[in-house]
Amino acid sequence: MEVDAYIENQMKPKPYKIGYALSGGGARGFAHLGALKALEEHNIYPDLIAGVSAGSIVGTLYCMGYRPHEILDMFAQEHFKDFADITVPKISLFTTKGFKDFLDRRVGSRTFDDMKIPLRIIATDFDNGVSKIFTEGHVGDCVYASCSIPIFFPPVEINGINYVDGGILRNFPVYPIRNDCDFIVGIDVNPLKLGPYKKNLKSIAERSYNMMFRSNSNEDKKMCDLLFEIDAIANYSTFDLKHINTIVDCGYKLATSVLQKFEKAGKPGFPNDYTPNKVQKV
Repeated sequence: MEVDAYIENQMKPKPYKIGYALSGGGARGFAHLGALKALEEHNIYPDLIAGVSAGSIVGTLYCMGYRPHEILDMFAQEHFKDFADITVPKISLFTTKGFKDFLDRRVGSRTFDDMKIPLRIIATDFDNGVSKIFTEGHVGDCVYASCSIPIFFPPVEINGINYVDGGILRNFPVYPIRNDCDFIVGIDVNPLKLGPYKKNLKSIAERSYNMMFRSNSNEDKKMCDLLFEIDAIANYSTFDLKHINTIVDCGYKLATSVLQKFEKAGKPGFPNDYTPNKVQKV
């Protein structure tokens, strides 16, 4: 009976044709912008986006209608210290007032219903130890929660529950949209850098999280119809805002290369009746 139910579910018409899954990865999340630009150049646009951490930032701004280059411009003059300040360690190493102010300026009071493209944001319910898929409420708060890496940043309280970075349990949000989309484009911007590392609290914590994020993404990668793994950005730190243009370029070059090969192969599995849901200007 379980097999029959599964087959029946798979045969049901899905509400969305193209879904994008945007992984977490800190500053390496700017590679999402390069990949999105390449997809647009190949006339591929999403009908649904799911994002975790950095992917939730890019996903939200994109769903609001901003173009990849416009999103990049928002961060061009920013530095890590503009988003986070060192604090006396109690529940976190940094405060995030600057980041919260940035979200308030860019996202404002928008809710999920205000998005031009349907959006899902994944965070971790730290009180109950489960993954949370946000589909309603104040978008800025949900992004704030999805980006709050424990130890580095404090938990974010929403409706009496404390949330932290969605990557703790699911850093690549394919599963939350797999059953709702005919075709999934996954963009993974969290490659694992091997080799020497600094023996300090920040570097050890960052490396530990990267290993965990990488590990909990394996099953989701298998669910993608088209997967971009941007390994060229492995040498850039989670908090590196000095090289965002290079990171964007890495995403663009990798995605362009994959899409060209994908097209030469006849785009197997790509929905032939797909009508692009072009992102509207804000």
